[in-house]
Amino acid sequence: MRYDTVIVGGGIAGLQAAIQLGRYQYKVLVIDDGDGRSAICHNYHNILGYPNGISGPELLRLGREQAGVLGVEFVEDTAVSVEKRESDFVIETKEGQRYECRRLLLATGVMDRIPPWPELRPCLGNSVYVCPDCDGYEISGKKTIVLGSGNPGANMARILSFWSKDIIFVNHEGREVDSDVRRRLDEKGIRYVEELIDRILADDTAFQGVLLKSGEKVEAERGFVAFGGNEVKSQLAEGLGVDLHTNKHILADPRTKMTNIEHVWAAGDILAHSEQVTIAMGDGSQAGIWIHKSLVKEDKGE
Repeated sequence: MRYDTVIVGGGIAGLQAAIQLGRYQYKVLVIDDGDGRSAICHNYHNILGYPNGISGPELLRLGREQAGVLGVEFVEDTAVSVEKRESDFVIETKEGQRYECRRLLLATGVMDRIPPWPELRPCLGNSVYVCPDCDGYEISGKKTIVLGSGNPGANMARILSFWSKDIIFVNHEGREVDSDVRRRLDEKGIRYVEELIDRILADDTAFQGVLLKSGEKVEAERGFVAFGGNEVKSQLAEGLGVDLHTNKHILADPRTKMTNIEHVWAAGDILAHSEQVTIAMGDGSQAGIWIHKSLVKEDKGE
């Protein structure tokens, strides 16, 4: 089946683009595997209109419902390859399906490296966070543990000292921290602990601290995860020859969101900019607008 646009990734950016394109009455398909950042965040606090927060799953549900009313189609699958032909693209999926489209939007996102402590997942977005620009405010004046590794964890602890003066960095993996970074931690009075975390202490969604392998219990009211090595899901883009930043994020025109490959767009956290829900929404809308412009131009034979 041939679509006007296939969107790979049904997170915030992908859904916003789907809504925009659906309102232009195009035939749109969203391919999504359900494994995105927004699917695991239980509360976003910095979105206009939601002063008490809204969960990622709820925001996704509302977005799918809104796009569905506009005729957007969804399939739960994983795109594994994309082939560019003369006038269209062919996407193959993990389930062996093939989809053709005139335009392609990559909204594949980023996934944080989060250790599989079972007590941690319910806390994400409620009392444990990953993005200081999104949620640094949530730790204001509260004792906070940065669960991390090496320089990424140490730098997160340093950044968070803007909101709280009671920060502890637990270097769970024991990776090296540069001497100048360590000095800055000391200057800010941040306690440094280099020890394995045995388990997370939590009461349902309320983070309460960590139990170290030594048996020491380190209590806190909030937590931040900063292990580095996040997965930037730009493999499909790279296979198409899309230009990538050195950190594997996609480079795209800041106005149109189109990549260096004609008729391939990108939106959301996969781009090289601040990784925010509200920015992802803007990216999705902007990409949808410019995809529409290109289709109108093509249909007019211009």
